[in-house]
Amino acid sequence: MPSDLTFFVSVFSAIFSIVNPVSGVMAFISITSRMKTEDRIYVAERSSIIACVIAILFSISGIFILDFFSITVDSLRVAGGILLFLVAVDMLFARTTRESITSEELSDAVQRENVSIFPMAMPMLTGPGAITTIILYVQKGSDEFAINPNTVNLLVIAAILLTFVITFLIFRFSDYFSRVVGMTGIMVMTRLMGLFLGAIAVGFISDGIWNIYRLKLLG
Repeated sequence: MPSDLTFFVSVFSAIFSIVNPVSGVMAFISITSRMKTEDRIYVAERSSIIACVIAILFSISGIFILDFFSITVDSLRVAGGILLFLVAVDMLFARTTRESITSEELSDAVQRENVSIFPMAMPMLTGPGAITTIILYVQKGSDEFAINPNTVNLLVIAAILLTFVITFLIFRFSDYFSRVVGMTGIMVMTRLMGLFLGAIAVGFISDGIWNIYRLKLLG
């Protein structure tokens, strides 16, 4: 049980950091600024559900996708770690995360009638970084924590569900959240999550390079 709990906390922290609803709330407010209250609630609910479903689908099928394209987990660790590190740098410097949404997409989104799928659900909430993190943690649960694969899948799905329940609540009460936390508070929390995400990224990169090196050495 302790290893299960440790793994759940680890995977939830990583997924929550890369989804980063705290920073995304400002984009949500900007995109939905012209909407009625009930429409904003609908967008918050629908985008959270769609993003959650996408994340769960990749948690279940991610390893099969890697096998289909003959991509090793260690190669994904290195490539995904670099991607996550770039995202972390953007978060540390309080820049719009280019991995999730560009400034051009954000400007275009304001003119859209339905923004719950694009850009809210994907790529803002469940972008390449989130998908990579989920796939790697599914493998990490079996390799490093020695947890049964079925249990790993359940724990990852539980972490995804908890992440998007919190995301919905933050978006649902976005005006109240932004008033209470304030821009300064959001920036501080974003930088802290960026620091944490950067550490995860370095771990992915170092593990991937070391495993590739050992494989080449033994081969």
